[in-house]
This record gives sequence, structure tokens and C-alpha cells, in this order.
Amino acid sequence: MKRTIIMLAMLFSVAGVATAQTIDSHIVEGGGTGPYKAEIVADESLPAFTIYRPQNLSKVVAEIGKLPLLLYGNGGCANNNVEMRLLLSEVVSHGYIAIAIGPYDEKSAVERWKEVLLTSFPAGKKVILANGEEFVEPTAEQREEMMRKEAEARRAAQQSGNQAAPQIYLNTTADQLLEALNWITDRNAEAGSEYYHSVDLHRVAVMGQSCGGAQALAVSHDPRISTTIMLNSGIGNMTMEGVDKAQLENVEVPMLYLIGGEGDVAYPNSKLDYERLSSIPVALINTPDGHSGTFYEKNGGPYAEAVTRWLNWQLRGNKADASIFLDDESLRDFNPTWIGMRKNF
Repeated sequence: MKRTIIMLAMLFSVAGVATAQTIDSHIVEGGGTGPYKAEIVADESLPAFTIYRPQNLSKVVAEIGKLPLLLYGNGGCANNNVEMRLLLSEVVSHGYIAIAIGPYDEKSAVERWKEVLLTSFPAGKKVILANGEEFVEPTAEQREEMMRKEAEARRAAQQSGNQAAPQIYLNTTADQLLEALNWITDRNAEAGSEYYHSVDLHRVAVMGQSCGGAQALAVSHDPRISTTIMLNSGIGNMTMEGVDKAQLENVEVPMLYLIGGEGDVAYPNSKLDYERLSSIPVALINTPDGHSGTFYEKNGGPYAEAVTRWLNWQLRGNKADASIFLDDESLRDFNPTWIGMRKNF
């Protein structure tokens, strides 16, 4: 009997170690402006991802119920989500859980994001990197050097038969979004887990920026996905992350395109996507912010608010948040520089 009790105690001890696996945490900008301040955490059992969640998660769930889930793929299909930390923290502070591809490594991310910004710097804006460093607009020579490297990478990709690798920093896959969804599904059902009965798996959004938008599109046909958000992204006539325009026919959920206007490299592709989406509800909003949107602005800027409103509408059914997507006047009131289109609602 004594031996049995000891074995049970050891079993429960091991189980406790398996489910209490948060190993690091960060808070940016005070956790966002919403009522449920966000934290950024790393989990030992999910090393290739970062989790954004409300602080005191169990208390928040007890107050408002299970939280909707947002899955996120990075610009450049990069293996780090630091660039989007302000936007994701802000969204989560309004009562969501987000899982982003890539570990949260501010130090190693800085140099990589400098490379990204060489070719997609938000003109006329001040960019503060994760280490607090201000990144100034690159010179024409720096842009040309980066574009030369990307051209070399494209040629190498074509020679190897890999048509879906146009950028030198592409190093993640669309399947990782579903890997994250499977992981949180298991944790949601696991007694003793930090996420036990905390996630509403009937309300799941997938979102990606630039190349990450192709990753989001690649998994949007999964029946567990409720809506898709494309930030500065569109597939157009390209093939990326194993998807092309044919994938648009497989999407059966509402979509939002949030694009940085004609100065955004994704602008023509997003227009083609919008024209080709003939049956599902789709909204497209163009802003004057270029390919980096407002991700570097305080709390992710207006892009973060727009994403939150879309999620509130699509995942929580809050019709008051739908107006900026459905009505030109409401969109002008929100931001007079933004222009929207919509159909099939």
C-alpha cells in the first residue's frame, strides 16, 4: 500500500512538471490598452513558438469564459515574431490567446529585422527595434545591396526547383500554424495544464503578414479555422508556401485584407485576390502606411485596433465592431485616410 502511494505521488509530480512549463515571460508597453493585460511567454513543450496571453489567465477565463484563439505567421516567413509583438500584445489584451511562429528572442531578432527593413522601410516613420534602437531609413545603396541578395536567392531557388522561396530569410512552414493549433487543443483538454478549458476551439482565427499571409492562406481550408486575416499580403499570381491562386477556392470563411496602399508590395496581389474571391465574405482596406503597416507604432497603431475589431466581430459576434468593415462613413470616422471595399456580407 505504501509503495502504491509513493508511485502515485511520483506520477502526479511528473504530471505537474509536464503541464507547468512556462519558462520565460515578457511584458511590452504595459501589456496593451485592453482590460486583460498581456504577457508574452515561452513554453518548454512548444519551443518553436511564442504564446501571447492575458496575465492571470485562469482569472480572466473565470471572468469572461474561454478565449478565442489567433494563430500568426511572420513577415518574411521568419522564425521570430518580435516585429509583431506590439500588435499581438494589444490584441491579446482584449481577451484573446495568440500563438505566433518562432521563439521570442529579442536579441537575435534585431539584426534580422534590420534586413527586412532595408527593403520594406515604412517611409516617413520612426522605427524603434526591440532593443530600443532607432532604425533610420536605409540609403539607396543599402536597398540595392539587399535587393541584389534577394535576386541571387531567387535564382538559386529556381535552379533548385523551389519556386516558393523568393526571400533569403524564409525558414518556417505553413504546417507550423496547425502544429500550434494541435498543441493548444491538447493542452486545453489536459487537466493540470495552464490552458485547461481556457481556449474556445470553435473560435479560431489565422493571420499572417506578408509571406506569413501565404502561410495563413495555406491552412485556411482547415475546418477548425473561423476567419483569415491577411496583413500586407496577397497571393495574386504568385506561388508561395506551396499555395497559389487556386487555394482561394478552398477558403470558406470570411477574410480581411489590410494593405498599405499602392506603396505596399502586396497591393496588386491583394486586389487580384479580392476580385477572385467570389463567394465568401471579404473586406479589403487600404491604408497609406506601406508594407510595414503600423506595427512599429505604439500598441501596434490603428492596424492593431482594426484586427481587434475584426476578431471581435467574427469570433465574438460583436456587431458594433463590424461597422468599419461594412460602411465607408464609419471607416472614414475611424481613419479618414483608409479606403475600404467589401462584398458578400
